Amino acid sequence: MNKFNIYKLALGLAALCVLITIILHFTTGLAQAGPVIIAFFILLAIGFRGFPHLKGFAYTVVIFAAVTTALYYPTHFVEFNGFKFAVLITPLIQVIMFGMGTSMSVRDFVGVVKMPKGVFIGVFSHFLIMPLLGFTLANLSGFQPEIAAGIILIGCSPNGMASNVISYLAKANLALSITITAVSTLLAPLLTPVLMKLLAGAFIQINVSSMMLDITKMVIIPIAAGLIVNRILKGRDKWLETIMPLISMSGIAFIIVIITAAGHDSLMDIGFKLILIVLVHNLLGYTLGYWSGRLFKMKERDCRTMAIEVGMQNGGLASGLAKAMGKMATVGLAPAVFGPLMNVTGSILASYWHRKPITDEVIEEEVVAIT
Repeated sequence: MNKFNIYKLALGLAALCVLITIILHFTTGLAQAGPVIIAFFILLAIGFRGFPHLKGFAYTVVIFAAVTTALYYPTHFVEFNGFKFAVLITPLIQVIMFGMGTSMSVRDFVGVVKMPKGVFIGVFSHFLIMPLLGFTLANLSGFQPEIAAGIILIGCSPNGMASNVISYLAKANLALSITITAVSTLLAPLLTPVLMKLLAGAFIQINVSSMMLDITKMVIIPIAAGLIVNRILKGRDKWLETIMPLISMSGIAFIIVIITAAGHDSLMDIGFKLILIVLVHNLLGYTLGYWSGRLFKMKERDCRTMAIEVGMQNGGLASGLAKAMGKMATVGLAPAVFGPLMNVTGSILASYWHRKPITDEVIEEEVVAIT
């Protein structure tokens, strides 16, 4: 059996899992369908690997399988023999941020000089649009204060590295995307705590200095260490470039599983509503980010970058901050939902833009041809 047939078989078995789940829903109930639903997501992820246009969704589908496992069997992901898995969240984020640093260099910050307008608009829009959207949605949600504060927290977080991948796939301005991500991450120790104090202070108590220190430990120091390692190795060890993304993806998945297990009861009560609110937050971020670029008459490629950089957040950092506040099971829920969801919407947006011509470049080429 060749590989393609294996992928098709996996999709066929995934469809069978759907049928079994429907039967269980109308007979014994979904409480007994856990293993079948988990198997569905795993088989779907395997099947997606066989198709170029679906391959990028495989990791997100694996996340859904992990989240489903945590929802059905939460006790297995809270502690083991007295060891609480929550203590791993901060070290995992530090490893992820170190990996981010190893993929960066000083050249990533040169864009501030080369593209000052784009970088300023991107960073300013990011820390204006998403926090205000989070604040508005939190007030409209009707959730208990700590869960509502989590919506604001994800809005006040900096960009994540995923935005750079999505920008590349969407034929956006990758250099601008990388620079905006780098600058917003470096500004996070100052802007995230201050914005949280201003916007979420009415929901929960925010210790600005403590949050600044937490972000510095979780983000700035590991990224600086990664930059130093990258500088020393100078690309000589390709194994680091290969293994760090895999470690980062595994770390993010495990963080989401831990938070899902800890917040199991709350998710069972408000899960669908929280997903809907987080989806609106994410989609409005893309939309308003794109039009912020249009407002300042930026080119289409740059506007796409604005949309992606505004709409995609560093969910891992937000989860780490929720853990540092001791509110992982409440404040941490929105970031845990936002991460997988933005990967789905970002991939769909990138796929759409990848096939859509960049109109202003076409016009410029026609003008050049005429002259």
